[in-house]
Amino acid sequence: MSKENQIELNLIEQLKGLKYIYRPDIVDRKTLEQNFKAKFEELNRVHLTDNEFLRLREEIINSDVFVASKKLRERQFFQREDGTPLHYTLVNIKDWCKNDFEVISQLRINTENSHQRYDIILLINGLPVVQIELKKLDISARKAMQQIVDYKNEAGNGYGNSLLCFMQLFIVSNRSNTYYFANNKIQHFQFNADEQFLPIYQLADESNKKITHLDSFTEKFLGKCTLGEMISKYMVLVESEQKLLVMRPYQIYAVKAIEECVKQNRGNGYIWHTTGSGKTLTSFKASTLLKDNHEIEKCLFVVDRKDLDRQTREEFNKFQEGSVEENTNTETLVKRLLSTDYADKVIVTTIQKLGLALDGTYKKNYKERLEPLSKKRVVFIFDECHRSQFGENHKAIKEFFPNAQLFGFTGTPIFDENATYSIREGEYASYKITEDIFQKRLHAYTITHAIEDKNVLRFHIDYFKGNKNQKPGEVISRQAVVEAILTKHNAATNSRKFNAVLAAASINNAIEYYQLFKEIQKKKQTENTEYAPLNVACVFSPPSQLIAKQGDQQSQKNAADIKQLQEDLTQEREDNKQNPEEKKKALTEIIENYNKQFNTNHIINEFDLYYQDVQKRIKDQQYSNKDYSHENKIDITIVVDMLLTGFDSKYLNTLYVDKNLKYHGLIQAFSRTNRVLNDTKPYGNILDFRSQQDSVNQAIALFSGEDKGKAREIWLVDPAPVMIDKYKEAVEKLGVFMQEHNLVNEPQEVYNLKGDAARIAFVKNFKEVQRLKTQLDQYTDIDEKQKAKIEAILPEESLQEFRSSYIETAKQLREIQQKEGENAPPEIQQLDFEFVLFASAVIDYDYIMSLIADSTQKKPAKQKMTKSQVISLLKSNSNLMDEEEDLTEYINGLDWESGQDVEMLRKGYDKFKDDKYNKEIATIANKHGLQTTDLKKFIEKITSRMIFDGEKLTDLLAPLDLSWKERRVKELALMEDLVPQLKKLAQGREISGLAAYE
Repeated sequence: MSKENQIELNLIEQLKGLKYIYRPDIVDRKTLEQNFKAKFEELNRVHLTDNEFLRLREEIINSDVFVASKKLRERQFFQREDGTPLHYTLVNIKDWCKNDFEVISQLRINTENSHQRYDIILLINGLPVVQIELKKLDISARKAMQQIVDYKNEAGNGYGNSLLCFMQLFIVSNRSNTYYFANNKIQHFQFNADEQFLPIYQLADESNKKITHLDSFTEKFLGKCTLGEMISKYMVLVESEQKLLVMRPYQIYAVKAIEECVKQNRGNGYIWHTTGSGKTLTSFKASTLLKDNHEIEKCLFVVDRKDLDRQTREEFNKFQEGSVEENTNTETLVKRLLSTDYADKVIVTTIQKLGLALDGTYKKNYKERLEPLSKKRVVFIFDECHRSQFGENHKAIKEFFPNAQLFGFTGTPIFDENATYSIREGEYASYKITEDIFQKRLHAYTITHAIEDKNVLRFHIDYFKGNKNQKPGEVISRQAVVEAILTKHNAATNSRKFNAVLAAASINNAIEYYQLFKEIQKKKQTENTEYAPLNVACVFSPPSQLIAKQGDQQSQKNAADIKQLQEDLTQEREDNKQNPEEKKKALTEIIENYNKQFNTNHIINEFDLYYQDVQKRIKDQQYSNKDYSHENKIDITIVVDMLLTGFDSKYLNTLYVDKNLKYHGLIQAFSRTNRVLNDTKPYGNILDFRSQQDSVNQAIALFSGEDKGKAREIWLVDPAPVMIDKYKEAVEKLGVFMQEHNLVNEPQEVYNLKGDAARIAFVKNFKEVQRLKTQLDQYTDIDEKQKAKIEAILPEESLQEFRSSYIETAKQLREIQQKEGENAPPEIQQLDFEFVLFASAVIDYDYIMSLIADSTQKKPAKQKMTKSQVISLLKSNSNLMDEEEDLTEYINGLDWESGQDVEMLRKGYDKFKDDKYNKEIATIANKHGLQTTDLKKFIEKITSRMIFDGEKLTDLLAPLDLSWKERRVKELALMEDLVPQLKKLAQGREISGLAAYE
């Protein structure tokens, strides 16, 4: 008996112990449907005729998993043969524990093209909802998911045309290591080379200790009621994206803690979940689950800034369309608070609007109107509660709603050490901490947990020392700061693949920085025409008192919005009191420059629109320069208080700090940089110009959670000397490996490696070399001596040639992996090539074209490169892998002395590709007796929809009048010729259903 079979038998026995009914008789589509029919009839107390069941089956089976998932959770309607209506549910949605839970193994779903067999499937009321795949080889999270993607890519697979469309969760385990993730449409499963695919989880307990062994996982996760609760309560159907989400363990524990607290009416509590851990989804679930608690009159989700109000409402409505309406003003809020409509039970609002509603002196007397609500049970959930709950508003809420329960979410709680907010109580002023307001901590998931889970990144902190003439303790001039940033920015941001924020200490400083960047960059351009200036923006709030105009309602509203925005912008609010006219004039000029640079038309009086545009352009960094020109993006945004809390972008990786930061302010600001993307973004980069090492150490100690001792090594990357040693070790290890194969450690020798095992070992070895080099390249504190040491370890030219050897070797192994699938050797199945590590942000299509243009001039402006040098550069970068063959052929055919410009080269390359494609398609059409135009139309349909449908191939071959056997042989022969063309046109994306024909 194989190891896999033994794991399967053990799991079935364990599930039987959890009271699942084992059904060895359910082995195929027919027996699966017969069982579902029996369960359906029992649940809905009905007997269906065979024809009625066939019609019901056709109605409920849907190739769209999102549609099927909604049906699983909702009451449905069906018209019977005699015309009477049947209102039914597929499972007991009121009490999921009361469904029938069964386990089946080795189910076969046979269609014309698919003969898939599934290890273990769990049925709820006869419907397959969980698939468990068991592996004998060591699996990575990515490979676990890839297996399911391959299953779902097979033409005619059961996921879209049988009861398997109701599959909610996949579990993959080799017994010692277990992962789970939600089912979704194929496009949500795609592995985008530019992003690390994250929605795949390992189970953890309340203290975040991982539960990875299959036995423990099964006990904790697959109990009947636990699984029913997971599917019914802790999966979220995201309407706007038509996507299923399963909540992370720590999110579930937080929601349960709040639910339990409300159920037992046990006072207040707070959730300490770090920035970037998905607090919005957690609070959404908590709010919506409380919606069904009949003892609760209202649930208010309270934020403390206008932009967060909009952002949170959009997030909530993304999870569930129309779940939260906009409160355009305080009057609307009061009306919704008094409404008895079920839709108004959950309300998102700002603390400011709530404060006005409870202000007894306000002219509309909202407080009096709300009196009927005051003694009822109301639940308040506060986002970033340390900002919204330390003042008069808290007191007003407690006094007006004596029976209210208050729950706060925060990534950075207020402790005794970082308490700065004073509330007057009688004659004494005292500092308040989070526990004073919210009584007790209900759950913690700290930044230490999140870094260990790879939900957020670690930090690299460079404490800038200035030049050699700098005296200890001397303040670094702002000019020196700008010059240091211009020197280090390309390294810090991986050649401008990412962008940065510069935090200034005051509005005056921000204005000065903005002017310095303009002046210094202008000088650089004068000195060097090749210099590409950084796009620099600046954003700070204007003086609200100068925005409002007498009798102009819109300007007064704009001023009120700015005032509200400034309630959390302490420094900016104070700065704007001094010389407001100067601040307004400077910001007006900054916005005018912005308009010229980006072709916009913002004005200071509509500041919010300008602020939104700045945020959008920072996020636009996600698009390649080919798709969206770099001139439309922002490289550095100068700020004072703005964007240092609450703003998220995966493509912001660097924070330049010329501002004193402490405790929660420091953590919030640093956390702008550490959103996970992929291996090209190994950490958040902090360049500190104020030598705040003590403040950093204090913040780490305060917010690390239980394990303060290990926090520094978890939070911070290794210093440069340690990383250089690791890099040296990895290169030496590669040398030892080559030596073991009787080869010298040279790039060209890689092609002499014999056998797959040796090539696999090379891929693993060199991938580690490249990973460490990518990290080192983004260190901003490496001096000239260290740079020379890194170059000596592996010269840049040799590294580039090794990269070419890697990409070539990896492509060959990937071909085996794709072609042979599960029949490929286990070592090849396991391989994850991580081509993203070899993608250059600089060497893209535009760069190559410019390089050829420069090199083909008779008197080149730069150093001339040969054809072979350009091709070598092309081959060493994975982002041009799909174009490499065509580009190489095109470059080899060029007259290198002809002096072509970029536009001529582009047009020439486009014509070359068209001619080559037309010739190849005509050859395939002639070979198989088809019309070229018909074959081109067929290919265009597939590549526009990214789906291959076997029946369409039958239509294409219909005019040839072939027997069934001849047609099948012709299909396979034609597809053998077409697959390379289709893959090239798909440009690295998967075409659904193509795998079955390869």
